[in-house]
Amino acid sequence: MSKTLIRGAKVLGGDAQDVLIDGETIEAVGTGLSAEGATVVEAGGAILLPGLVDLHTHLREPGREDSETVLTGTRAAASGGYTAVFAMANTFPVADTAGVVEQVYRLGKESGSCDVQPIGAVTVGLEGKKLAELGAMHESAAGVTVFSDDGKCVDDAVIMRRALEYVKAFGGVVAQHAQEPRLTEGAQMNEGVVSAELGLGGWPAVAEESIIARDVLLAEHVGSRVHICHLSTAGSVEIVRWAKSRGIDVTAEVTPHHLLLTDELVRSYNPVYKVNPPLRTERDVMALREALADGTIDIVATDHAPHPHEDKDCEWAAAAMGMVGLETALSVVQQTMVETGLLTWEAVADRMSAKPAEIGGATGHGRPVSAGEPANLVLVDADYRGEVDPASFASRSRNTPYEGRELPGRVTHTWLRGRATLVDGKLA
Repeated sequence: MSKTLIRGAKVLGGDAQDVLIDGETIEAVGTGLSAEGATVVEAGGAILLPGLVDLHTHLREPGREDSETVLTGTRAAASGGYTAVFAMANTFPVADTAGVVEQVYRLGKESGSCDVQPIGAVTVGLEGKKLAELGAMHESAAGVTVFSDDGKCVDDAVIMRRALEYVKAFGGVVAQHAQEPRLTEGAQMNEGVVSAELGLGGWPAVAEESIIARDVLLAEHVGSRVHICHLSTAGSVEIVRWAKSRGIDVTAEVTPHHLLLTDELVRSYNPVYKVNPPLRTERDVMALREALADGTIDIVATDHAPHPHEDKDCEWAAAAMGMVGLETALSVVQQTMVETGLLTWEAVADRMSAKPAEIGGATGHGRPVSAGEPANLVLVDADYRGEVDPASFASRSRNTPYEGRELPGRVTHTWLRGRATLVDGKLA
């Protein structure tokens, strides 16, 4: 069994300690630990966190391997400090059967860079008309517990109610892409001053907020769990806050790009800023940061959405929606939440590791950095500053909104059950 000694790391941003890994497990945490028989990693005061968990990743395989594969996507995840990701169902074919989710699960096992937990579709073909094989997907080798039609909204209230009732039987959760489709027909960006000035079709906040309001009430009525994907407006924050005050079992996520970027960037007409839900206003950004800090928003999820060059390097109206995010997420959170004093590193570990693992049921992930726990860990050089270069990405796609932007922090090492998947910033 191999041993690794991480020497002088600030565990959760606290005092420098040594962490000894023996095989797949953390053997000891303390000071002055013996390095005998161990590979030594000199942390030099870098931040040590539990491996990150992403509840919202698009790996594209099967069907869109020109954008991403499970192999390249999980390598991107390891580069960003992730040890587990949840793969969304909008593949080709859609992950709406036990066979497809088991295929994704097996590909994840073969990749070796991080654990992959498939998310099953709520409805057949993401068409919103008939429930998919929820029970069969849960009982499959993949053991699916999270279901989502992400990319599309489950807009039929009856179908949504039935899904909530069904997953309640085995403790599952429905993750809703909150977008009332009729309110967003022809929408190109956030509805507001900028859309009016640019003459682009507006995407109103109420399209998101109305679905969230409906679904938290359905979850309360049924007594089931609902999770809100990529929450993006100040109004949505207030609805979730109200629902939690009533004891409704709702959780919510925010993306890194919605914590940093605003609709003012759309003035460039650069399709890299085209995303669903759209970039919102500065007021919304501030509300999202405060909600993540006070726990109204439970987690950060990347919504890593890779696209080939030709799908983004075109006119705005024709461009695909989405951004890659696995390799920059922690840096954006450091800039927007840690360096602003809104979150400590310990709270970052909660929002980006412990809570997403809990919501999705990622066994062995999001655990404390302490003796006897699985050695799923990430080491972060928080003092680093550098420009984002998409050419260095492990992802197959390059559609990042941060190209050339200076961001803080760099993941130097990632360990998956004690095995290094990233060493000195290079994939193992």
